[in-house]
Amino acid sequence: MAVPVRAYLSIGEVLSKLRNEFSDITISKIRFLESEGLIEPQRTPSGYRKFTNTDLERLRFVLLAQRDQYLPLRVIKENLDALDRGLTPASAVGGVATPRLATQDGVLTANTFPDDQDLRLTRTELISASEISEDQLSELESYGLITIRGRHYDADSLAIAKIVVAISAFGIGARHLRAFKTAADREIGLVEQVTTPIRSQKGTEAKAKADEVEREIASLSIRLHASLVRSGLHRSK
Repeated sequence: MAVPVRAYLSIGEVLSKLRNEFSDITISKIRFLESEGLIEPQRTPSGYRKFTNTDLERLRFVLLAQRDQYLPLRVIKENLDALDRGLTPASAVGGVATPRLATQDGVLTANTFPDDQDLRLTRTELISASEISEDQLSELESYGLITIRGRHYDADSLAIAKIVVAISAFGIGARHLRAFKTAADREIGLVEQVTTPIRSQKGTEAKAKADEVEREIASLSIRLHASLVRSGLHRSK
C-alpha cells in the first residue's frame, strides 16, 4: 500500500532543505522571520507549523536578499508585498516597485484582455509606472475614468493612465475623454445583456462560458470602434 505524500513540510524539513545553501540558517531564525511577518506558515490542529513549497520559496527569497543584497527586513518585507500584489520589487532601497504585465509597448492590448486583476498599485506606484502627473490623475478620478478599489489601483487603471499620458501630448485633456467613458458604459450594458442570462444558469461551466463570451464581445466591440473611427477619418479627407 502506497504511503500518501504530505503536501507540506515541517520546520525541520525546511531547515534541511535550506541548510546547504544557507549555512547560518537555524530553526530560531525561521521562527524569528515568521514573527516579523515575512513568512506565514499554517498550523496543524496540534500547533505545529506546516510549510508549503510557496513558503519555502518565500523564505529562500528572504535569505537571499539578506545575504546577497544586504537588505534590511523592512525593505525585504516591502518587496514581498510588491510580489504579492503582482509587481516587480524595487531593485534598491528607496526604489519604486514596477508592474509585471503582459503588455505591448507598455500598454495592455485590447484583443487579448489578459487577466491581471491581481495587480495592486499604490497611488505613488501608479504615478511612477504610468508617468502621469498628480493633477492628471486627480482629474481622471473626478470624471470617473480611473477608480481606486479599496486602497489600490488595478491593471486597468494603469492602462488608462498610460493611454491618457500618451494622448495628452496632442493637447487632449481628461475633460475631452468623458465621451469615451460614456461610450464604454453603453458598450458594457450591451455586453451584460448577453452575459447576465448565461451567468444565471446553473452549473460550474456557466461562469467560465460567460467570461469567455464577455472577452469575445468586448474584443469585437473595440475592433468595431477602431474601424468606425478609422472609416470616419478616411471619409473626412
